[in-house]
Amino acid sequence: MSVRLHPLVRNQPKKQRGRRVVSVVAALAVLGGGLAVSGSLAYGAPGHSGNRDAVSAGARDLVREDGFPAVLAAVEDSHGRVRDYTAGTGDLETGSAVPVNGQVRAGSNTKSFTAAVVLQLVGEGTVGLDEPIETYLPGLVRGDGIDGTRITVRNLLQHTSGLPDYTRSLAPNPFEIRDTYYNPREMLDLALREKAVFEPGAKWQYSNTNYILAGLLVEKVTGRPFGEEITNRIVRPLGLKDTYWPNAGERGIRGTHPTGYGSAALGGPLEDITRLDPSQAWAAGQLVTTPRDLNRFFSALLGGEVLGAAELKEMTTTVPAAEGSVTPNTEYGLGLFRTPLSCGVELWGHGGSIHGYETFGGVTDDGRAATVAVTALSSAVAAEPEGILRAHQHVQDLVDTAICE
Repeated sequence: MSVRLHPLVRNQPKKQRGRRVVSVVAALAVLGGGLAVSGSLAYGAPGHSGNRDAVSAGARDLVREDGFPAVLAAVEDSHGRVRDYTAGTGDLETGSAVPVNGQVRAGSNTKSFTAAVVLQLVGEGTVGLDEPIETYLPGLVRGDGIDGTRITVRNLLQHTSGLPDYTRSLAPNPFEIRDTYYNPREMLDLALREKAVFEPGAKWQYSNTNYILAGLLVEKVTGRPFGEEITNRIVRPLGLKDTYWPNAGERGIRGTHPTGYGSAALGGPLEDITRLDPSQAWAAGQLVTTPRDLNRFFSALLGGEVLGAAELKEMTTTVPAAEGSVTPNTEYGLGLFRTPLSCGVELWGHGGSIHGYETFGGVTDDGRAATVAVTALSSAVAAEPEGILRAHQHVQDLVDTAICE
């Protein structure tokens, strides 16, 4: 096992950030259901050299102590200087090195991209945040206690719709469905077979179904494929050269990437699951990206480069997130988590998990950014609930270390 610290480089100058607090957090939403998290403490004891030693130590611990095959991280200071980190092994069979800033599946980071596209449409006057989804997708959202005339676009983006999460109906063994193509309507149908979880607006509860509907909303309003909209509106304008929307049926990862691992059962033997049809995630989690590109996206988003001031204000207006499902005191806006870190600053963002990869990261109001990616889900490297939560928490803790130490 190796830990490598890669040369410091400077990013292109950023657009001047607004005075508004623009920080970020990700409460890694797994496609198989959210993971509970408790607390946020520094991971990796800081050495005399400060941040870079602490991050290296934390990356090493994620491999040695938690069992993740590989770790990739990108850390950016408030002056735009970036340092890359890698630890572990890029491929357990070949023993290859972990690629610096390699591509990984973004998982639920995709939700922030999706919400940004919807909010651009709000800014253009074609979508109303407080309009019911029935206005745009008439007759589609119906079920036991489910009524599309009572669920607003805001409810969807905010996870206050009360819609059941379709991922709970997917096979628990990821290898059984890794090659299955899912049409978005099929996933919505899985959710609508279940009873509403609560009345719209009554509380907050994470549901991937909300973002499947957000993607369908974008397609209906624009008349174009969702992937095309996310590419033309977000990926290309921001120059995210290593981020892309997989084509229908595309199962590999195009660029240089570490192998992603999964297990057929909690804590079972790790097997290569890099090749995967991500349609099971679609607008809730299909993107492929890199740690640097995620830092760039969230910095641009919170810095006012993606949305108008009014739409960014809506996106960063938060509600308390459900106790026991994310770090204490975390709140949720429209496709963004806000989480306090141990050093008194806030992080804004959205992290994510999809079989093979787990990510966490975000940006602070003074321009610091950090993203950590590991090449397996916490549930793949740990068998017991406590171990799963601990491994999951340690990924988040390393971001805290990178920002705060």
